[in-house]
Amino acid sequence: MEPKELLGKITDVVRECGEIILHAERGKSRIDEKAGHANFVTEYDKRIQQILRKSLLQILPEAVFVGEEEDIHASIAKGYAFIVDPIDGTTNFIKDYHMSVVSVGLTLDGEKYMGVVYNPYSDEMFTAVRGQGACLNDGPIHVSSQPLSNGLVLFGTAPYYEELAKRSFEMAYDYFKKALDVRRSGSAALDLCSVAAGRAELFFELSLSPWDYVAGALILEEAGGKVTTLEGGPLTLHAGCSVLATNGIA
Repeated sequence: MEPKELLGKITDVVRECGEIILHAERGKSRIDEKAGHANFVTEYDKRIQQILRKSLLQILPEAVFVGEEEDIHASIAKGYAFIVDPIDGTTNFIKDYHMSVVSVGLTLDGEKYMGVVYNPYSDEMFTAVRGQGACLNDGPIHVSSQPLSNGLVLFGTAPYYEELAKRSFEMAYDYFKKALDVRRSGSAALDLCSVAAGRAELFFELSLSPWDYVAGALILEEAGGKVTTLEGGPLTLHAGCSVLATNGIA
């Protein structure tokens, strides 16, 4: 299947899942807690993940599927693998904050290959194919050319890892003094796309899982940005790590 056709099929599935988010009856949704502070999962997370699993594996039956709401994850080292967050920003979704996205990353032989991040509230579909650039609603996007001193810093507070909270805010304060201001959306995938689209110059979070960043990281890289761990190493796709994303200048 040609990359354009494959990407089109994936975005169709993701858009369908976005409609479920838009029309969700949140007040009637069961909310469960996972390990860690303020780590929630709703029946919509589970429902959307089931749809993604079924529909994406119909598109690429040979792929493995790695979803956030699963206990056991298959190896992504060989062949295709979907790495999926059905609702990135679940707390936002519960609170009707309109900063939640569906994130689907596709890897090939352990490397990022395609990324799709969709915010149904704004109807913004971010996409990328390795080596072909990044797009927002089919139009090309690129990171900003502004230095950090004239930029916005986005950050995640890692609420599930209380031992990281103080350091997160200390880092945010340090960046606050160097930049125009700081922002906190509650969705790492959306923050990565915001840097990709030139809306901000830097994003960091001390601990994330692959489904939080695989799609957004490729979109940012294809938009001309740079993504590493806080230590400067490559992101790990089989296990979580810290994330530092910039426009390559900041």
